[in-house]
Amino acid sequence: MLRTAPSLDTLLTALKAVADEKRLRIIASLAGGERCVCELQESLDAGQSLLSFHLKTLKEAGLVTDRREGRWVYYTLDREALGELEAFFREARTAEVAAPVPARCCD
Repeated sequence: MLRTAPSLDTLLTALKAVADEKRLRIIASLAGGERCVCELQESLDAGQSLLSFHLKTLKEAGLVTDRREGRWVYYTLDREALGELEAFFREARTAEVAAPVPARCCD
């Protein structure tokens, strides 16, 4: 399913979510594929409460999805959402090169 371009509010929420060392480590860990919360606890040396807080933040930002299997919860990166962030920065980087700079009003 094709998504529309994210709003600035959506981008801001996602950027705030990744602006934390522990959450960046979670994303790096999930880059290898789906992980059970117990695997994340062990690999990140994080307590359940702190890890749950960070995973909730990433989930609310739309960067992570979860699924429950019995008593375990498995987390996965939403690669499409990460792609939207990447596309935003790619467009911002190339827009300056592609668009001529208008005359400044204060010159």
